[in-house]
Amino acid sequence: MRRLTLLAILLAAASASAQGDEEPLPLNGVGRLSVQAGWRLSSNGTFYDSYYALPSTQGFQRAPESPGGPFLAGSFAYAVTEFFELGIDLFATGEQLRLTGAPTITNVTYGALVGVRLQTLLDILTPEGVVPFVGVQSGPTLAYSVAEGVGSRELFTQAWAGTVGATFRFSAQWGLTAEYRLAFARGQSVFNNKPEFKGLASYNAGGNWFALGVTYFFASDPIRPFSSSP
Repeated sequence: MRRLTLLAILLAAASASAQGDEEPLPLNGVGRLSVQAGWRLSSNGTFYDSYYALPSTQGFQRAPESPGGPFLAGSFAYAVTEFFELGIDLFATGEQLRLTGAPTITNVTYGALVGVRLQTLLDILTPEGVVPFVGVQSGPTLAYSVAEGVGSRELFTQAWAGTVGATFRFSAQWGLTAEYRLAFARGQSVFNNKPEFKGLASYNAGGNWFALGVTYFFASDPIRPFSSSP
């Protein structure tokens, strides 16, 4: 009995060692689905400066700028090669701007970003390795502004974003993704509908988007595109 127990222990140790020596599954041909949540920080100094420079707001005490707002995104992507991925992000984010002598403005930005990213697989830290990446995205975006008692305004625009981050793969199917996007988009405030606010600058509908999320990987096809012949 002791011999069987010892043999089982040795076999288990050998199996664990063999698994530890295996290389992580490659990226070529792998699809992924990511769901992320985080926080948006937007500099709106130009908008605030413009508001407090208006003739009707001269002498008003400047209100604190926005602390930011929530950010949500869902991504679907496909690795065309080991180092090149195509993807699309659906996103929504918002914040509130408080101004002295005016109703609070709620700004919401949502849309879709199509992008490419360069990535690689590093066999470190987690069982299936870490995938650092950097990329660029662009797509149709709606900047929506609303204030109680004033109304609402929508602006359809084109957003651009740079992205950098990493996915920590804990298994062949699951990973944890940390990502930062620097987005560029402008929106017209609902106050621009009023003649007394003529000349008011546009607001920042992009900004700094920080997100953390879960990523699910779809198994690659048996025959991966662009793969090299054995």
